[in-house]
Amino acid sequence: MNAAQTDGTAVAPMTDAEAAILRLAREAPELGQVAVAERLRSEGLRISPSGVRYLWQKHGLETAVKRLQALEEGRGAEALTEAQRRLLERGMLTERLARGENTEGDSAGDQEPTERRRLILDAAARLFAAEGYDRTSIRDIARNVGLLPGSVYHYFPSKRELFLAVHREGFEHTLERVREAAASSDDPWECLRRACEAHVEGIVGGSSVDRLAGSNLAVAQNDELLHEIRPHRASYEAVFKALIDALPLRPGTDRSLLRLFLLGGMNWVYLWYREGKRTPREIADAMVDMLRSGVQP
Repeated sequence: MNAAQTDGTAVAPMTDAEAAILRLAREAPELGQVAVAERLRSEGLRISPSGVRYLWQKHGLETAVKRLQALEEGRGAEALTEAQRRLLERGMLTERLARGENTEGDSAGDQEPTERRRLILDAAARLFAAEGYDRTSIRDIARNVGLLPGSVYHYFPSKRELFLAVHREGFEHTLERVREAAASSDDPWECLRRACEAHVEGIVGGSSVDRLAGSNLAVAQNDELLHEIRPHRASYEAVFKALIDALPLRPGTDRSLLRLFLLGGMNWVYLWYREGKRTPREIADAMVDMLRSGVQP
């Protein structure tokens, strides 16, 4: 049955696809149009990415910033996760830079190179995570930050170099946090637990750059890129090798396999994690407790 406006004018009923797209705009506003179309396809609704974008535009939700702003206006700032708040703040800063406004009391010109590079890295990380490497273009990334493609090429000569820059920075941030956590106690099991907590926190609660690097510690998108980021992965895994080697374990325990088992479990957290159910600390506690109960002397 058709709905009616207050003036009596008939309004076309909302389709299942439109309702589902608006639902995802509330539940996962950071998803891109390709990711939304694929999510709906898995739910039995067939709609193209361009169809998703058309309906976003119809409701004024065509950018992640607009979707986050609508969520904030409808439910209040507390409805946003910490990562979503950071994404919204960054997106609003992008718009201000695009309009040439000052930020934090300094001229946009003074901050522009550093800010633009940061904006490009964050946008690239979000799109690589949501759409995949092959389906993300420099044009997509440029559009996301309100720049021309040539401006992105000014900072990064190719999509490949941009992808590697995202991973290098993400690995460095994550490695620094994990190293600090691993050295924060005299108890080897507590050192491992704290390092695991830092690892999980980076994947589910860090910046877009940190999350993409963390979730790709075990999963690479192609052999060539895997070869390029392997040295960073090796440095990271060396921290966990030292932590596992320091544990008092039952004789005959395969420490190498144990390390891979633990890292693999943590790296897949990004697929099933839902904020509000378990904190990164609770996840790390549970994983290390299960590990400990099975391999202690």
